[in-house]
Amino acid sequence: MRSTTVEQRLRTFLLWLAGSMCIGTIVELFLAKHYEDPLQLVPFVLCGMGLIAVAGVLHRPLRSRLLALRGVMSLLLLGSLLGVYEHLVNNFAFELDMRPSAVWSDVWFQALRGAAPLLAPGILAVAAVVAVAATYAHPALVRPNDLAAQARSAAGKPSLGGR
Repeated sequence: MRSTTVEQRLRTFLLWLAGSMCIGTIVELFLAKHYEDPLQLVPFVLCGMGLIAVAGVLHRPLRSRLLALRGVMSLLLLGSLLGVYEHLVNNFAFELDMRPSAVWSDVWFQALRGAAPLLAPGILAVAAVVAVAATYAHPALVRPNDLAAQARSAAGKPSLGGR
């Protein structure tokens, strides 16, 4: 299965977009001084890993690199969820410190709108989804056995694999 020039360009664009999101996130986190706590370094590490994985695939889209990219982007997605959770917990703690007699149901809405934006870590999830989308039906992910079966099928011969 060969990809068209349009598919190659779209994959390249998506990878550059995901890489740009990682770079933008690193810059934003640095400017916001998001490095005071060890847990705050997680997005820096994840974005760095994401950049390396994207650069590797852009340089040479091998099957192993594409699978590694998918793995790294899975970690980026999990890191995004961790960031949303941490922001929410910190917002709750802040709101409860401001109103010590309040219960969680009283401060729920204020915690959602708190100082630590809940959707800010979501950019990591978007970058992960965009990068994984760039690997969808990538020709480098097709195994040689699958290519032989496709060739037999195209020639009208039965497949040996029973697929």
